[in-house]
Amino acid sequence: MKTQQNLRGIGRRAAVGAIALAAAGFALAQQPAGAPVRIGSTLALTGPLSATAQIHKLVGEIYVEQLNQRGGLLGRPVEWVVKDDQSKPDLARTLYEQLVTADKVDLLMGPYATGAILSAMGVAQRYNKVLVHHTLGIPSLAKYDMQFPAWSIGSDPATTVPNTLFDALAASPKPPKTVAVVTSKFPSIQFMSAGAREVIKKRGLTEVLFLEWDFGNRDFGPIANRVKDAKPDFVWVGAIGLEGNLLLDAMKKIDYSPPQHFYLYPAPGPLLASPDAKNALSATIFEAQPPFIANKGAAEFVKIYSERAAKAGFPDTSVETQAAASYTAWQILEAGVVATKSLDDKAIGTWLKANKVDTLQGKLRFDGTGNFGDDLMRIKQIQGGKWVVVWPKEVTSGGAKMIVP
Repeated sequence: MKTQQNLRGIGRRAAVGAIALAAAGFALAQQPAGAPVRIGSTLALTGPLSATAQIHKLVGEIYVEQLNQRGGLLGRPVEWVVKDDQSKPDLARTLYEQLVTADKVDLLMGPYATGAILSAMGVAQRYNKVLVHHTLGIPSLAKYDMQFPAWSIGSDPATTVPNTLFDALAASPKPPKTVAVVTSKFPSIQFMSAGAREVIKKRGLTEVLFLEWDFGNRDFGPIANRVKDAKPDFVWVGAIGLEGNLLLDAMKKIDYSPPQHFYLYPAPGPLLASPDAKNALSATIFEAQPPFIANKGAAEFVKIYSERAAKAGFPDTSVETQAAASYTAWQILEAGVVATKSLDDKAIGTWLKANKVDTLQGKLRFDGTGNFGDDLMRIKQIQGGKWVVVWPKEVTSGGAKMIVP
């Protein structure tokens, strides 16, 4: 009898404990079981895009771990099959073919960078697979009906993003009058820089220099000299990955510092760590500061990412555009599976087009041109050793304003 009473007491305490945990907001997820749900993708783990792709790898690992902690997908554990596309779009195409045909993954996740995404998109279309992607820079090229962007740049970023930047500059204490545009020929970068040139012209600003370099270039000395000779008030740098750092290094060697400078798609950590990048501007969809931190999953992810990034030796351990877009992509894919209670690509794609998804960036829609929604790009600046959002005013924290030399 005493043993039975003890057991009943233990049972009551366990029940009370479970209720307390639930009240505190802890999910009592059932352990996932059965055959894993396999999600396949590639990333540029080597090659010129690897510095930024490492961010996406870490984010994917964190998200899959979180998924499995809360019961996986459809009660099954999740396995991420990721392959190295070496920063080569053609290789990405081959590897996505392998993922679908040989590895027989259940779902796809997009790779890093526009060229690889377009290659993956062609494969996804051939096999009628949903493709959620996080870094496509030319929305007009996204013709496939079941592709979904996690990077909220809108359907016409070549117009909207430069306008957001120059709105911010116009509101600053010292608006520029002359602009130098130097850019990589990397497709999405070249596309955005061409749009910036049109915006510059329409705003009555003077373009004093336009230069392009081939993707993969490492000699930025001649470009630095041309920028210095042009004496611009503002430099638009269409850089991707470490290109911005290489240009700054070249400028330092000739004792030149640009008065105001913007970097389109930099490797955020390395640029932040550069002593020559003081007051540099860039674009962002998320920063680890109010009001962004209140969005779905943001606070927990920011904490975990910071810890893991520090252990991995990342120069910047904060969550910004790259990490946020990557996390959002996983949120979108999970939402589609959970809502449809299936791994059926057609069902997931249909649901995503008809519904908003609550994400790290806020509620996203996929009913616009090319399945794109709103342009949520903001302008940030390196201030005091960290990235700070400075425009528009409603998403700045603590009244932050652009610093102008």
